[in-house]
Amino acid sequence: MDILTQYGLFLAKTITVAAAVAFLIVVAFSASRRSRAVDKLEVKNLNEKYRSMTQVLQRAVLSKKVLKRALKADKARLKAEQKGRQGAQGQPRRVYVMDFHGDIKATAVGSLREEITAVLGVAQSGDEVLVRLENAGGLVHEHGLAASQLQRVRDRGIRLTVAVDKVAASGGYMMACVADQIIAAPFAVVGSIGVLAQLPNFHRLLDQHGIDFEQVKAGELKSTLTMFGVNTDEDRRHFREQIEDVHKLFKEFVTEHRPHLDMARVATGEHWYGKRALGLDLIDAIQTSDDYLLEASREADIYAVHYTAGKRFSEKLMSAVQKGAGGLLPASRTLALPGRRAL
Repeated sequence: MDILTQYGLFLAKTITVAAAVAFLIVVAFSASRRSRAVDKLEVKNLNEKYRSMTQVLQRAVLSKKVLKRALKADKARLKAEQKGRQGAQGQPRRVYVMDFHGDIKATAVGSLREEITAVLGVAQSGDEVLVRLENAGGLVHEHGLAASQLQRVRDRGIRLTVAVDKVAASGGYMMACVADQIIAAPFAVVGSIGVLAQLPNFHRLLDQHGIDFEQVKAGELKSTLTMFGVNTDEDRRHFREQIEDVHKLFKEFVTEHRPHLDMARVATGEHWYGKRALGLDLIDAIQTSDDYLLEASREADIYAVHYTAGKRFSEKLMSAVQKGAGGLLPASRTLALPGRRAL
């Protein structure tokens, strides 16, 4: 009887847990079906942010008498600045600020293209787009698309400034060079005009274990180097030619936008810190994005623009799982995927 009682309790607990899990799955599935992915464009007036921060500090450190005079002076200065912010068509000049935090696949290009589309719908002559760029490079075609998105701004006659506070190297510099003006912090990493591809080969390991690898292709150059088969000198030669051609295209692209550069000097794959980059004409000025925007706020309306793509419940759940798993893995500094050409 004791065994039967224990078994009955165990069975009841099992059924209860299973029912609870099933209920949660049904609720999650139902919520994911009902949830709608809502895209969101956020616009923040940075002039107001700067004024608010200044006033908070003034109230903390100034006496009431001095604070009153300071607020009155700020009000008068603000009124004078607003009168001076007149661009084309009698409208205030505007600076639209976008942030691009790059990764190897330039995934932020999805938001960048929407932000640029939105801004081009309202921007007018005399306005400016400033991109705060942080990008250490990655896959060629992904960063080529990101650079093309920035080119859309210049094609519309809108001034484009790229601010590099930390790094714009390789594919990041491909994006930066499109700008009318590049500014960088003194120790920002700039340059690395080169191409990299790396590919492990497991043929000998497979051969040791008696594993055959078959690859069928139509077209002599459909595939050159392989991870599992035998690589010949001819395969390596074709692959190197492809790498050299991408490098040539990269240099041509940079030269098109910054023709005054000594390409033989800067296209070696090296990178430089801000002050050295200025001496090589890779950038146009040493300045942080913070100083640039603070100065611009005195004669223009500054708007930070950020686009967020909506995600369904299931996508949010998967993203959380991937982030959790990523936290358990060591960080990687590799800028090229096996067999993929990277800038």
